[in-house]
Amino acid sequence: MNVLDLDQLRTFVAIAEMGSFTAAADVVHKTQSAVSMQMRRLEERVGRAIFMRDGRQSRLTEDGRRLLEYARRLIRLNDETLIAFADPGLAGTIRLGLPDDYADRLLPTVLAGFSRINPSIEIAVDCQPSNVIATMIREDKLDLGIVTLCDNVVGGEVIRREPLFWVGSRDHFVHELDPLPLALGSETCAWRHAAVRALDREGRRFRISYTSGSAAALSGAVLAGLAVTVMAESTLRPTMRILGSRDGLPDLPMCEIAMIRSENASHPVHDALAGHIRCSLGNLAPESFVAAAE
Repeated sequence: MNVLDLDQLRTFVAIAEMGSFTAAADVVHKTQSAVSMQMRRLEERVGRAIFMRDGRQSRLTEDGRRLLEYARRLIRLNDETLIAFADPGLAGTIRLGLPDDYADRLLPTVLAGFSRINPSIEIAVDCQPSNVIATMIREDKLDLGIVTLCDNVVGGEVIRREPLFWVGSRDHFVHELDPLPLALGSETCAWRHAAVRALDREGRRFRISYTSGSAAALSGAVLAGLAVTVMAESTLRPTMRILGSRDGLPDLPMCEIAMIRSENASHPVHDALAGHIRCSLGNLAPESFVAAAE
C-alpha cells in the first residue's frame, strides 16, 4: 500500500509556492539534490508527472495542481491533530499583535481553528504596523506577533511567502495616469519600499497621493479610483483588480510573513498558538482567501 510522505509533501508545497527547486531548498533547509530526490520519489509514489520545467522555474502540471490541494490539506490535518492532542488542559491569555491588513484576512482563519481546539485560551489582539509590533515584542508588551519582514523587523521565523501585487479599482484606470498616483503605508512600510524601488528601477514616474497606516484607508482610496496600491495575495479584496506588466507596472518581490515572539513568551499556551499559526498560515491555500480576480 502506498503511503504519502509528509516531509515530501512539505517540500512539494514549498516548490509550488517558491517557483523553483533552488528557492524551496532554502525554505525546507535541504540541499537541492535532496529536494530533487524527494520529488522523484513523490512522482513515483503518485504515479504521475507533477512538474514541468520552464527554464529555471518549476511549474506544476495539471496533476501537480491537483496534488497541491491534497498536500496542503494533509499537512494541515496532520499539524492540527498533533496540536489538538498536545495538552487539552491549556488555559490562559495570549497577547497577539499583527497589522490590520493581515488581521482582516488571516486572523479569522487562525483564531477560529485555535479557539475550537483550545476553548480555555483567550487571545487579546492588538493591530499595529509591523515595526510597532516588533518594538512591543522587545518591550514584552506582546507575546506573539505576525509581521512583514523588513529592515526594521529582523529575526522572525518566516511562516509564509506570497506574491505582492499592484492593485487598482476594477471600475477605474488610474494606473494609466502619469505620474502614477499611489496609496501607500508609512515610510517604515515594507510594501511601500518595494513599490518605490520597483518604480524607480523602471524609471516610472509616480506620486504618493495617500499615506496611511490603516489598510482600510488605503483600500478606500483604491476602490474610489484615486490611486494604486501594493498588497500581498492574502489581503486582496474581490472588488480590486490585479495589475501587472501588461498595465505598464514592474514586477514586485515576494512578501515574507514572519512570526516573532517575546523572550518571556515561554509558556505552553504560547507554544500552542505559535504552532497553530505556523501550520495554519504556512499551509493555507490562496483559494482560502477572498481573492481578487484579474
